[in-house]
Amino acid sequence: MSRKKGNSKKSKKKYPILSFIFKAGIVVFLLGCLFFVLVFLGVLGPVPSKSQLHQINNPLASEVYSIDGKILGRYYVENRSYATFDEISPNVINALIATEDSRFYEHRGIDEIALARVLVKSILMRNDAAGGGSTISQQIAKNLFPRVDYGPLSMPVNKLREAIIAYRLERIYSKQEILALYLNTVPFAENVYGIEVAAERFFSKSPKSLDVHEAAVLVGMLKANNYYNPRTHPDRATGRRNVVIDLMVKNDYLNAADAEKYKEKPLGIHYRLISYNQGPAPYFLEKLRPELLEWCEDNTNENGEPYNLYTDGLKITTTIDYNLQRYAQQSVKEYMKNLQQVFDNHWKSRDIFKENPEILRSAIQNQNTSGASYSEELKKYSEKTHATLFSWDGVESMEVSRLDSLKHYLKLLNAGFIAIDPHSAQLKAWVGGIDYRFFQYDHVTAPRQTGSTFKPFVYLTALEEDIPADAYFVNQHKVYTEYNDWAPRNSHDDYGGFYSMKGALAKSLNTVSVEVLLEAGIDETIEIAEKLGISAELPDYPSLALGVASVSLKEMVEAFAGIVNDGRPVKSNYLLQIADKNGKILETFNYELSDDPVVSPENCRAVINMMEAVVDEGTGRGIRTVYKIPGEFAGKTGTTQNNSDGWFIGLTPELVTGCWVGADDPRVHFRTTTYGQGAYMAMPIVGKFFYKTYRDKKFEHLKYSTFRDPEPELLAMLNEPSFKEMLEIDKHEFNFASIFGKKKSEDLKNRPNAKPADDDKGQIWKKIKGIFKKKDK
Repeated sequence: MSRKKGNSKKSKKKYPILSFIFKAGIVVFLLGCLFFVLVFLGVLGPVPSKSQLHQINNPLASEVYSIDGKILGRYYVENRSYATFDEISPNVINALIATEDSRFYEHRGIDEIALARVLVKSILMRNDAAGGGSTISQQIAKNLFPRVDYGPLSMPVNKLREAIIAYRLERIYSKQEILALYLNTVPFAENVYGIEVAAERFFSKSPKSLDVHEAAVLVGMLKANNYYNPRTHPDRATGRRNVVIDLMVKNDYLNAADAEKYKEKPLGIHYRLISYNQGPAPYFLEKLRPELLEWCEDNTNENGEPYNLYTDGLKITTTIDYNLQRYAQQSVKEYMKNLQQVFDNHWKSRDIFKENPEILRSAIQNQNTSGASYSEELKKYSEKTHATLFSWDGVESMEVSRLDSLKHYLKLLNAGFIAIDPHSAQLKAWVGGIDYRFFQYDHVTAPRQTGSTFKPFVYLTALEEDIPADAYFVNQHKVYTEYNDWAPRNSHDDYGGFYSMKGALAKSLNTVSVEVLLEAGIDETIEIAEKLGISAELPDYPSLALGVASVSLKEMVEAFAGIVNDGRPVKSNYLLQIADKNGKILETFNYELSDDPVVSPENCRAVINMMEAVVDEGTGRGIRTVYKIPGEFAGKTGTTQNNSDGWFIGLTPELVTGCWVGADDPRVHFRTTTYGQGAYMAMPIVGKFFYKTYRDKKFEHLKYSTFRDPEPELLAMLNEPSFKEMLEIDKHEFNFASIFGKKKSEDLKNRPNAKPADDDKGQIWKKIKGIFKKKDK
């Protein structure tokens, strides 16, 4: 027995190292098991259960679509959209697997071979080119459940946690679902999440349409998304793309010959930025947002919770037509860039702020929240600061004083544009300004003085009040003593002769418009404008005829749409349906359109006929002469006091448009009507819009549509000469009402020997040499 004990002691002394290794191995193994159990049970940080992984719910942007199914913009916390596996090109799938996880179809979430390779090459051989050991499933775990800092244990805890999550993911989801999940969660450059938004941003394509070289660019970006951004670093992106293509060859997804062809191709970036404040329709998205938030509050999801506009991935379909919206935005930007250059040159040798110091004073005081005096506040504006300024040549970043920055923005002209289908009342285009990033104020809904664009409502009222369409009115500079000696003037100070309503509207004569208003009735005119949808306060004063009332562009265009719609009021609609992230329709919106005209359809057609003369021979003739717009087209220009506002309303049988142009402060304007009139400031935008629209095959049929003509008798009256230098008198068939008004005409006809002295309007009478032989209506 003593010998055996001795041998045992000798054995321990003989192999002490092996014994230590064995015991250490057991301890390490037990510690490893304990470590695994602690991570698995979530003691060292939460590990999602299978049920939680079944309900992976990334924040998804809600998307707004045009009526033709194209994306207009998104509301989001993360700019992410979801694409199913079938909606992703095989080129993307192949490039991803070849680059990120070549044994993807062979493992169950953890690639032991890849891990061993990384261990040997990266750690033992110090080879940084060994690549990563994380599978696509592990990367999903990393993206969905961000790593936590555990000090020196951070790497092992997070790696093990990701491996456990990856294994669970592989038991829950199919390989295709995992690929789709990865491509929808991974971040690309420029704060873009998911393959759908990335494909749209950099190639203006759906992920289904990506070619091999395009897919390689996007997949290559995943290694370091901003470093390989193809927009900002094209050379790096090209090199990385070619590496991805080579890996596709290595993993038998592409043959060498085709690979060389793809590597020779240019990057082919077709950049399109669509976010909340950039894209085809940012002002419209902001208009829509409050209504959508209200809808979300009133509707609940499958969990009984109100929908979240920013995270639930709602799909919102609107009436906006994508191409019309694009043409509207292009027309505004193209012309406003040119107009701003004209404006800047116009004021080049003069200082608008010295000529009118109140512009700066009021702007500074409006931003004064401290209660300091103007002089104290002005001193603060002399301090220089780093600022990002809007310019038509691109965003400029510079050191500039607050005062210079304020002056810069005060001198910028802005614009609003809207287009409506007058029969369905559907909104087709909405541009609220020149750049939403810098100017959130929406000029489509902003009230501004309307100028002469209000005159058609005056003439419509005249027809409603039975003033004949062939009545003639004297064009004279007149003082209205009963209205504080008010004396309206024509814009070019042209007077003399007699005009029909059609002729006066075509020439936009203020003198005749005031006479027509007084004959038709101010209250009656206000009533008709309100019936057609104008809710703004309208002054009970003759200057109403000249457009002194401030009305929004939206209300003006809707009111004109009502005229085109045969006197039936038009209230624009723009929301068609809301669906959930899976496309299930949650609500469809239907709108009741008015069937009852509030004014005579015949008189509406007569006013349209008058406005056609504005375009064919009047102030809006640039539509024909400059922009060569064919087909039936009616319109009205508008210019306000001091050229502060330029308007143009353009009407076709199927589309009613309107444009306003001016500075946010009305005191900033052109000094001359040459540049400040609506025909120069606003009409070209409408002209450009229709030029682009009519060249689009989708809309070329619009130029063949026609307005409904008035009845033959009314049409004949409208076709009488629009201007006469003098009128031939035949007292027995004298159209007194056309010159003196209905009440006075009855008095004069009953006094065939009446002399000018007997008449309140004797000065007019003296000028009359004759009159057309027409029956008094």
